[in-house]
Formats: sequence, C-alpha cells, structure tokens
Amino acid sequence: MDYTVLDLEMTGLAPKRDKVIEIGAVRVRNGEIADTYGTLVRPGMSIPETVVQLTGITDEMAALGKEENVAMQELLQFIGDDILVGHNLIFDYSFLKQWAVNQKIPLELSACDTLRIARALLPGAQSKKLESLCEYFQIEREHAHRALDDAVETYKVFENLKSIEGASMELFVPKPLVYKAKRQTPATEHQKERLRELMEQYGRKDSISWETLTRSEASRLQDKIRAGNFQVFPE
Repeated sequence: MDYTVLDLEMTGLAPKRDKVIEIGAVRVRNGEIADTYGTLVRPGMSIPETVVQLTGITDEMAALGKEENVAMQELLQFIGDDILVGHNLIFDYSFLKQWAVNQKIPLELSACDTLRIARALLPGAQSKKLESLCEYFQIEREHAHRALDDAVETYKVFENLKSIEGASMELFVPKPLVYKAKRQTPATEHQKERLRELMEQYGRKDSISWETLTRSEASRLQDKIRAGNFQVFPE
C-alpha cells in the first residue's frame, strides 16, 4: 500500500484557537520512503512555554517558517490522493480540516491510525504512545516531538505493525477521517485596523498572521491587550 505519513506540531490542543507550528510528511512507496516534506510554520501567536519545552521550537524559529496558507497548500499538494497514516491522526487532521474549512477548500481523506492498530495488536499493558511503540519495536528516536522525525518514526511503527504474525489485514484497511469543523469568519478590515492601533498604543510587537486572522481571534486579542495580558494567547 502506498501512503503518506503525517505529523503536526501545534501551539495547543484546540483547532479553533491554536495553530500549527511545524509540518512533517513522509511519502511511502512499496514500503520505502520515497520523499519527505517538512517546514516550520509561522503561527501568528506566541508559542506557550510548555510547547517550547516539549518541541524545542521557539518563537524565533517559527518566525522563519512559512506562512500558514502557503505551508498547508504545499502539504495538500504533497499528500495528493494518498491514504494518510498517523499516530492518533484525528488530532492532526482536525487542524488541517479546520484550516481547509476556513479557506473553503474541500477536504476528505482516508487513513490508517497506528494508535488504533497498536491497541488491537499489542498487549494491553503495553503503552501505545509513539515513544513507547518506538521502544517496543527498537526504533531509535532522534528528535522527539519534531514533526518530520515523528513522521519517520510513525512510518517505521506502521511497517512493524504490518509485520506482526497473525495480524488481520482488516486493521490496515483505510477509513474515512471525520472531523466536523465550523468555518471561522475572517476578521474585518475594521477589526484589523483597530488591533493595529491597540498594538501601537500598548507597545506590542506580536507577530500576527493577518491573512488568516479570524473575527473571534481579533476580538480575543483586543481584549487581552486592553487587559494588559502580555501573553496574548492563553497557554
């Protein structure tokens, strides 16, 4: 089976509020890696310290990444018509789907989830976290919680799961990914102008993704700036 492995790193857990900061994708042909795609993404918000500690990705690093729309469109081109593979993939997919809905881009993909497969094939006491599965299959980890490295490790886990004796092939039949996302209305020009005025007034120099800024994000930013909250987005 030919497929593409996907892993994303984000600023948090909520697709409507948080943003992607790194993309990693691995194209697999005949069981071997044929190509990879990886990029940092400018989130337009401060990266919480907990995420910095987990991933090692700082605001300064993300600022050198690609604009969200560019990165996501390149990712979709890389995926093409492939089946996706990922670990707890619905989480990563929810961010991709939310972006697609916001941009009015149709997106329907099918996938195999290594978390679901591992739960069916491995002993109940065995942890099913990606790092635990890498240890179980003796897969060396180089940079945990970096998107492309995690995608490569997920590919190796998937291939190891397929090789388990007696594993039912039904477990490896791709299933449609289902995540219901509601479109977020883009911020108005008036909101953007008011936000720029407030940032200048309060001496704020936050990096904002103006092209993808939504009305709810703009309102939340304005409220936090007025309140003197120097962490614009909550952790």
